Amino acid sequence: MRFQPRMKGILLVIIGAMLWGVSGTVAQYLFQEKGFTAEWLVVIRLLASGLILLLYAFVKGNQDIWTIWRSKHTVLGLILFSIIGMVGVQYTYFAAIKYGNAATATILQYLSPVVVTCYLAIYTKKMPNLQEIIAVTLAMLGTFFIITKGNIHSIAISKLALFWGISSAFAAAFYTLQPRSLLAKWGSTVVVGWGMLVGGIAFSFIHQPWDLTGQWNITSIFAVIFVVLFGTLIAFYCYLESLKYIEPTEASVLSSVEPLSAALLSVLCLNVSLGMLQWLGTVCIILTVAILSHEKNKESIVEA
Repeated sequence: MRFQPRMKGILLVIIGAMLWGVSGTVAQYLFQEKGFTAEWLVVIRLLASGLILLLYAFVKGNQDIWTIWRSKHTVLGLILFSIIGMVGVQYTYFAAIKYGNAATATILQYLSPVVVTCYLAIYTKKMPNLQEIIAVTLAMLGTFFIITKGNIHSIAISKLALFWGISSAFAAAFYTLQPRSLLAKWGSTVVVGWGMLVGGIAFSFIHQPWDLTGQWNITSIFAVIFVVLFGTLIAFYCYLESLKYIEPTEASVLSSVEPLSAALLSVLCLNVSLGMLQWLGTVCIILTVAILSHEKNKESIVEA
């Protein structure tokens, strides 16, 4: 009986991660080929996806979408998730794509399990074990290969791409750990829906959704629709829903299909060039996630 929910979680996180990977490449196309801005794409995808999710929950009728706002403790957690988690993970990731490419942005974001591991070590006041030390070392080595191509005297990506890529790793770590209690009590539809809508409203003060950018034609319209519906609404819902059935660290390793899909699509469709050492760095970071996924007893920090 325990096998079926676990398989459901595995399938959900893989689907979500693959959609993220494809969405990143589509976003790179919009930024570099059609002149769209990361700010507009973030605000429009948050508002549109949030409204659609909440409307779905309301029409479906088995959830009260307003009850979540009646608890002060829940309200604080939801606002933190909306602004730091939802806006944070989306904007930092898109900014990394804007100043670099989808492949390196996605790979750098997958340093998030290292952030989780270091946080756990500080929180529990326990030194990392050998397995964790090896994983962190691999992550550092992989990052070095990606940003320098093995040449310590040069950086292969822009400093802004590196900054936003590392920032996205911290945002993704927060996004994975923080909403567990909210999801357990209110469910993915309501939590993700309000997270996106509140995050989109907050981000509207930075960039108004009616301030249109980019070259609009049939291709770009379909690209925006894909990013909003598949790369945001469905992908984020699948990932957070998977956390009800599997651990955050397990979700991290299974979602490793995202950097691989983003890297392959960037190379095949957008003529992004990744050297041998950058591919080696990608493998190192994916191995890092795989190693850390076997660590147990992480539940205490999620419930704290």
